[in-house]
Amino acid sequence: MKTFKEFWPYYLNEHSNKINRRLHFVGTAIIHVLFVYVVFTSKFKILWFAPLVGYSFAWVGHFLIEKNRPATIQYPIWSLIADFKMFYLMMFNRI
Repeated sequence: MKTFKEFWPYYLNEHSNKINRRLHFVGTAIIHVLFVYVVFTSKFKILWFAPLVGYSFAWVGHFLIEKNRPATIQYPIWSLIADFKMFYLMMFNRI
């Protein structure tokens, strides 16, 4: 895949299970809260936990629920962008 436009349908297919998508949503929501906390407290070392928090929820969804490999392994940047896109689409009930 050479473009995000090509990647997005693949990403959605890898996240077809609602429970997996909801786990991704929870992990991404916690990351948002973490960033807001860092902005107000200037405790930048906490940012090291962002990938752990986000990916722990996502990977549980993939390995235990969806039973597939996370797209992050092969497409790390597009996967991160797609995680946030999916989060916002879910937040506004568009997915």
